[in-house]
Amino acid sequence: MRTLDVHAIIDNARFTPFHWMVMAWCGLLLIFDGYDLFIYGVVLPVIMHEWALTPLQAGALGSYALFGMMFGALAFGSLADRIGRKKGIALCFALFSGATILNGFASSPSEFGLYRFFAGLGCGGLMPNAVALMNEYAPKRLRSTLVAIMFSGYSLGGMLSAGIGIFLLPRFGWESMFFAAAVPLLFLPVILFYLPESIGFLVRKGRTEEARSLLKRLDPTCDVTERDTLVVGAGLPRDAGKASSVLELFRNGLAIRTLALWLAFFCCLLMVYALSSWLPKLMASAGYSLGSSLSFLLALNFGGMAGAILGGWLGDRYNLVKVKVAFFLAAALSISLLGVNSPMPVLYLLIFIAGATTIGTQILLYAGAAQLYGLSVRATGLGWASGIGRNGAIVGPLLGGALMGINLPLQLNFIAFAIPGAVAALAMAVHLASGRRHALAAAA
Repeated sequence: MRTLDVHAIIDNARFTPFHWMVMAWCGLLLIFDGYDLFIYGVVLPVIMHEWALTPLQAGALGSYALFGMMFGALAFGSLADRIGRKKGIALCFALFSGATILNGFASSPSEFGLYRFFAGLGCGGLMPNAVALMNEYAPKRLRSTLVAIMFSGYSLGGMLSAGIGIFLLPRFGWESMFFAAAVPLLFLPVILFYLPESIGFLVRKGRTEEARSLLKRLDPTCDVTERDTLVVGAGLPRDAGKASSVLELFRNGLAIRTLALWLAFFCCLLMVYALSSWLPKLMASAGYSLGSSLSFLLALNFGGMAGAILGGWLGDRYNLVKVKVAFFLAAALSISLLGVNSPMPVLYLLIFIAGATTIGTQILLYAGAAQLYGLSVRATGLGWASGIGRNGAIVGPLLGGALMGINLPLQLNFIAFAIPGAVAALAMAVHLASGRRHALAAAA
């Protein structure tokens, strides 16, 4: 009889088709999630005209979904540590898809905002669970890269939203954008059939036969038998009943890094949602056509996908926190330059860099948070970081609406959006210093 640590097996496993499958299904989930999140920025110019909304009212309406995301991340992150990643993902997916379809039937801003709130609950809960599941299956040497590639589905969803908007909006109206969310629901039974549960969760809950079967699929060379005892790290026996606690995020030298991570999430999501909600409208106000304004949103999300993959690759080879510091500084610089009158190729390049270092860095923040916390509190840690960050996502559209309402020059709008990038870079520098101090203290 042997005692096998499932973390050690997963960390050292070769990359196999099973990893591709997990990454593909999680990535597909986030494509649908990203479509739902960016849809508001796509339809914003149209519904502002149709419902005669002021910029401040439009910013407040955009925040309904983000309030939902905050509560969804906090609630479903902790819930999934108890009921499992797979059930949590299925529940969140069905919730946001159904609510998004209902949005197409909304006849007033208040009804629209209510449906967006429920869609936000599902979107906010899906992200931390998908990231936690991918992190728990990825080999250690490829972890940041695989999480980043998987999470680039979020940017693909944003690009899909903008691309579909260019086609549907002039022909079928803004409602058609939300009715299109019926398509993802058709994939739910297939996703539930193929998506595996977390091996660590199965071991903690005593479902060892399922865990052994998944280990053999993940690593065909793994010699695990019914006589072997499976544990979930550091030689500790499984704990099927222990509930995760938020207080665990502040113990064992994690307090400063947790707070720095929360601040970085807040600032990053503020930039992401300020840009995704208001970039088309700001550019339309600057004289660009609606089609051109939506193409800027495409460039933003394409940059986010490229930035996530590049950042994950750099993080696996160097230091992920240092990469995030550099990306945040680049975000502050590129966003502040968006308001400068530039040739079109330069403008697209700046938007691409802004997407790479805001949307892309958001993905790196999720990857870093998944690596910071242990299995029993991983979804809780991701959920709370994402939930706190959603306050920034709420502030972003409101800030954009307030700035539009007082008719500031275009450049000052973008400088205001850039300041959080500098703050987030400082927070990640503090995170890095705290991690080094803790490592030195542990070594001593």
